[in-house]
Amino acid sequence: MEENDLKLEDIFGSTHFSDDADGINLIAIIGAGIMGQGLAQTIASSGMNVIVVEKDSEHLKKAKELLIESLDQDIKRWSVTESEKKAILSRINWKKDLESVKKCDIIIEAVTEDFKLKEDIFQKLDKLVKEKTIFVSNTSTLSLTKIAETISRSDKIIGMHFLNPVPKIPLVELVKCLHTSNETVKIAKTFATKIGKTSVEVYEYPGFVTTRAIVPLLNEAMYILLEGVATAEHIDTAMKLGYNFKNGPLEMADMMGLDEVLAWMETLWKTLGEPRYRACPILRKLVRERKLGKKTGEGFYKYDKNGKIIASKI
Repeated sequence: MEENDLKLEDIFGSTHFSDDADGINLIAIIGAGIMGQGLAQTIASSGMNVIVVEKDSEHLKKAKELLIESLDQDIKRWSVTESEKKAILSRINWKKDLESVKKCDIIIEAVTEDFKLKEDIFQKLDKLVKEKTIFVSNTSTLSLTKIAETISRSDKIIGMHFLNPVPKIPLVELVKCLHTSNETVKIAKTFATKIGKTSVEVYEYPGFVTTRAIVPLLNEAMYILLEGVATAEHIDTAMKLGYNFKNGPLEMADMMGLDEVLAWMETLWKTLGEPRYRACPILRKLVRERKLGKKTGEGFYKYDKNGKIIASKI
């Protein structure tokens, strides 16, 4: 699927913009990283068209290739058919400019946990898109209220914290900030249902529910490894068999991206000031070395090109 400069009506058909009963017709995702790719697949799988925006052609190309690889792996697992793959890809349009999202009903920001970057994106979108457009952030730790106060539609911003891998985890946290209207919450819940997610409502607070609960577990597992109590493999095996976890904490951290996990810990440590959120030195070392987990092929484990664990790294 090649990038192009066609008008949205040419891509999706002019009838696409007629009002549905729930008012949710066209979705945009800002950021084509792991979360953005997973969101695009999930939304397209539900039958909706989606625009994915990235900053340059190189990042767009890489994102498309990774999504295709992921879908091919799903085909091998018999969870997706070849025709479903084609249908999913046909509903995703890849773009480099924010202008392409002007007519979207919901825009999901899925960039890195950088407050200034998120704020800048929403301020640009605020001047660009239609008045009724809902702004969604996939942030896991940052303040939506602070972001909302820098735009003119503070009542139309809400957090939807999806977990990775998005297509496989049926949960989303709906995060209501100080200014979020009940109507915005209603639209977000409807959207979550349309894409097959169970939503839980939480109030804005650092880490919400899932991130705040999982970070101390990941951090403690890293300290256990640092102190030489057990190997990474044995720590994960103990937690999987002992507590019926699908993935052990260190494998889980690799899947999430060690740079993202570190960003969560640093935010929680700064905002809550509690020692359980102070990042383990071994995590900082791996991030400094750009060994970020599955996405770079190496973290607490080494991975093959298909994302399968080859061996314990540490």
